[in-house]
Amino acid sequence: MTTEFDRRMLEALICPVTQTGLRYDVDKQELISTAAGLAYPIRDGIPVMLQDEARVLG
Repeated sequence: MTTEFDRRMLEALICPVTQTGLRYDVDKQELISTAAGLAYPIRDGIPVMLQDEARVLG
């Protein structure tokens, strides 16, 4: 069973690289930082806000 991401957390989270807001991609279960060009994964409902774990947007 996968735990769902609590969307209320999105208000408190910012990109650790750019200090800007994030967008939630429901289908990919990622938090998108357009400014940094990175997508941070959400695993078991918990955002992994580490640059090394982020996917580079192409």
